[in-house]
Amino acid sequence: MTSVSTSATLTYRTVEVGGVGIFYREAGPRDAPTILLLHGFPSSSRMYDTLMPLLADRYHVVAPDYPGFGHSGAPSPDVFAYTFDHLAQVVEGFVEALGFDRYVLLQQDYGGPIGMRLAVRHPERVRAIVVQNAVAHEEGLGPLWEARKAFWADRAAHEQKVISAFTSLEGARQRHIGSSPRPERYNPDTWIDEAAMLARPGQTRIQADLFYDYQSNVAAYPDWQAWLRRHSPPLLVVWGRYDPSFTVAGAHAYARDVPDAEIHILDAGHFALDEKLDEIAALIRDFLGRLPDQGA
Repeated sequence: MTSVSTSATLTYRTVEVGGVGIFYREAGPRDAPTILLLHGFPSSSRMYDTLMPLLADRYHVVAPDYPGFGHSGAPSPDVFAYTFDHLAQVVEGFVEALGFDRYVLLQQDYGGPIGMRLAVRHPERVRAIVVQNAVAHEEGLGPLWEARKAFWADRAAHEQKVISAFTSLEGARQRHIGSSPRPERYNPDTWIDEAAMLARPGQTRIQADLFYDYQSNVAAYPDWQAWLRRHSPPLLVVWGRYDPSFTVAGAHAYARDVPDAEIHILDAGHFALDEKLDEIAALIRDFLGRLPDQGA
């Protein structure tokens, strides 16, 4: 099932949520089924800019930037707690401000922990979940996570090394290319723009605080797995095999909790849309088109 790209309805707006301006991209008819697209680190809703027009003929697609990311406000950590619980609360407020009461969650990387918090709080709102390199099982955490776990155990001793790598231009490049044998397929504008965003004043502490809190996600994995087993949502997993951080085992692990999950391992990286945009769009359209309430 394919679609011709249409950007005729694509808009860029900002809404205030809890005193923070939340920037978002929106496309498609408002009365169509909604897809809530949740971005990863260190990206923003921009990562979905090419996907949204491929879905907007049939779906209402909405992609917000979290506080501290993209074009949303970035209040100081002195007055705003950069935790995944707090970001999820803001996204929940965003959803309610725009009046969405039912949606498909499409979650990548940091979008996974935020999306799973939304699902746990409001299971009645979730029509289906699409996962793209977002981990909910410990076997999905590759060898790079050993240094990151050391940071959680002793922040003062490891913060400079871990966070400087997280916010560097080379770190941004490696997140995209990973171990791909086709680096020429990747647009360098993506990581150059991300590195520029990370170089803004205050970003080092924002990202350090948030990544220090990532350990709360790992602690929540058993609860999320139990939720998946209990609710068994329609689940599509599309996973780039060249991801330097998240292993392919993390994709297959979802089948333990949702045996009917559709899992596709792609020749792509952490940001699989970089290399497999058309294939992912087709997989999403086919998957959603088969939902029993696909017109709701």
